[in-house]
Amino acid sequence: MIRTSKSFSILQATAAIVALTILLWSAGLPSLQFVEAANVTTLSDTLTDSGPGVVSDHTISFVTPTGVANGETITIDFSDGPFVVGSVDETDVDVLDDTNDLVIAADCSGSDEASAVFSGTTLTITLCAGDGAFIPSNGTTTIKIGSNATYGGDTGDADAQLTNPSAGSYEINVTAGSADTGSTRVAIVSAVTVTASVDTLFTFTVAGVAGGQTVNTADVTDGPTTATTIPFGELVADTASTTAQDLTVVTNAYNGFVVTVVSDGQLVSTNGADIDSFRNGNDQSTPVDWEAPTPVLGDEDTYGHWGLTSDDDALAGAADPFDAGGAGGRYAAASTTPVEVFRHTGPTDGTVTGEGTTRVGYKIEVTALQEAADDYTATLTYVATPVF
Repeated sequence: MIRTSKSFSILQATAAIVALTILLWSAGLPSLQFVEAANVTTLSDTLTDSGPGVVSDHTISFVTPTGVANGETITIDFSDGPFVVGSVDETDVDVLDDTNDLVIAADCSGSDEASAVFSGTTLTITLCAGDGAFIPSNGTTTIKIGSNATYGGDTGDADAQLTNPSAGSYEINVTAGSADTGSTRVAIVSAVTVTASVDTLFTFTVAGVAGGQTVNTADVTDGPTTATTIPFGELVADTASTTAQDLTVVTNAYNGFVVTVVSDGQLVSTNGADIDSFRNGNDQSTPVDWEAPTPVLGDEDTYGHWGLTSDDDALAGAADPFDAGGAGGRYAAASTTPVEVFRHTGPTDGTVTGEGTTRVGYKIEVTALQEAADDYTATLTYVATPVF
């Protein structure tokens, strides 16, 4: 093989360098090293809102193979787009070195660990020389920009966010220290509006209750009812009689429903006599324990009365007004003013007691002074209202 003199000189120089390196190594002296740039890994930028033209927080995370020495910088370039910086400053920037939350300032003149400064659309973070902050090789760095930052440990200081560009895909470039670089992309997309409709569902039923059934814990029905009749039958002086009806609601109303009952008046007979509302004709609106009427000769309001109760322990205006969750036995007047007897605050399939079904009881008691008649009558009306 023929070599030129130039080729021979290069070979000689190479051999000399190799020989020198071996000599230094054998003597325990440091050999020559060449610094090579590396790519940051697992680089990502997570936005809280990817809509065009809206403000958003950024959470940027990456691993730097070489690390960032004390005094070196990290730069993040938002010029593609561009993202609008606006009033974002160091109070809206948070830097976590692995799990250490660095104290950020506008510059390195104080005792803070790092500074954060925007120049145009580039954020420069400096690990302040002499303050000890550094990122080791293969260390993880997380940078928060926006209202998610904890400037000085106080989230209240973070009050500005970057503004997204128009819809598209945009590159964000990161340089960490003197050697490591990387790029990631974020997609800015228009919001997707999803629409749907669900038909309203609301059914309300009234059912009769047989005799011998419990109503609001303390009482037992003395006779049967139907969905449209409450026949107390012949009343016996100084002996209370109880009946009931079951109410059921099935609905998909978001806020549930309310059921009230109202009477068209007292129990009235064709001869003009009446059985007044509980207690002694005074329209007891706040439920109390059942009391027998106290007759006063000449005061027909005291000769007899009737009222109602409910098994529902979650009615409005008071905590369990009929004491359905306790001993029960409380009654209010069956009045011309609507009385709430059933309520639930969400959808129901009509199977759960207190949510989709309840029992309403009616109680009557007369004294020996109650006027004789065989046709005492009143009309009750249930009003069931869905709440959407």
